[in-house]
Amino acid sequence: MIRVLLAEDVRMVRGALVALLNMEPDMEVVASVENGDEIIPAVERNEPDVAVLDIDLPGMDGLSAAVRIHEVAPATRTLMLTSLGRPGTLRRALSARVNGFILKDAPINELADAIRGVSVGRRVIDSQLALSAWDSDECPLTPRELEVLRLAADGADAMEIAGTLYLSVGTIRNYLTTVTVKLEARNRVDAVRIARKAGWL
Repeated sequence: MIRVLLAEDVRMVRGALVALLNMEPDMEVVASVENGDEIIPAVERNEPDVAVLDIDLPGMDGLSAAVRIHEVAPATRTLMLTSLGRPGTLRRALSARVNGFILKDAPINELADAIRGVSVGRRVIDSQLALSAWDSDECPLTPRELEVLRLAADGADAMEIAGTLYLSVGTIRNYLTTVTVKLEARNRVDAVRIARKAGWL
């Protein structure tokens, strides 16, 4: 039996997926959680073979959780489940070294096959998304610039970002100016919109 952990914040979707996956003859959902902060404790308690993680979760996001899973439970494979079919999101997932990436609107048999694939060590990527990622532009921002923009996107001002990152307010303003220029954005809000649309945030 393939032991599966499912992280999905929409209760109805989570319940349906648990029921459908438990109908597969070779799978058992050993844990299901709705908040990203619950993922690591659930992995440590249940030792799943595959963790199926929604990318956008309250608390810790799915990609950050995948990175942590690889550190604390290297035997557990990670499969990202998302409605965000953006090439940049796939690039971020690959950077996090996830084992698979599948869209939420895929048929249940494709999800089950993806779980089987990653459980035996294969990397499973939605084919259409892989093709679009191949043709898409690389993110022009450095990891630090992305970190600053992510905090700005969450509503933090320059002083709050400076306090969080232990940098000066002037340095943060310089980062935000550089980000705006690199993305050819009109302002900070437009930069956030562009980065989100590309899947870089």
